[in-house]
Amino acid sequence: MRILKSLLFAIALAFPGAVLAQGADIQRVINGQIQSFLKDDFATAFTFAAPNIRGMFRTPENFGRMVTRGYPMVYRPSEVEFQDIEPRGAEILQRVRLRDTKGQYFMAEYTMVLIGTEWKIAGVSILREPGVGV
Repeated sequence: MRILKSLLFAIALAFPGAVLAQGADIQRVINGQIQSFLKDDFATAFTFAAPNIRGMFRTPENFGRMVTRGYPMVYRPSEVEFQDIEPRGAEILQRVRLRDTKGQYFMAEYTMVLIGTEWKIAGVSILREPGVGV
């Protein structure tokens, strides 16, 4: 397993196009989680989380409460726009521009990890974009 991860990231560093090829899978995962949030389907949204997040929140209900209270721009975005992607050691960072229901824009930085053959979300950092939006 570790050998596969190491090989994938060695390829990603040697061939930046390989990172872009992984981008479609990563975007599918992030979009899948957002679509699950839009349906209040926290059980499915929780399946996109990496083991570190699953261990922290333990249940889809706890995870859902955290997202609805702390990440309203992720829970109910009115716009989602994928930005740049970059390798960061054994992780990949995917930036996503989100617009909330009040018209404010945020940059979400999704930390993605490869678990087996699937990309999972290991964390999300939110930055408000100053001077953009209403």
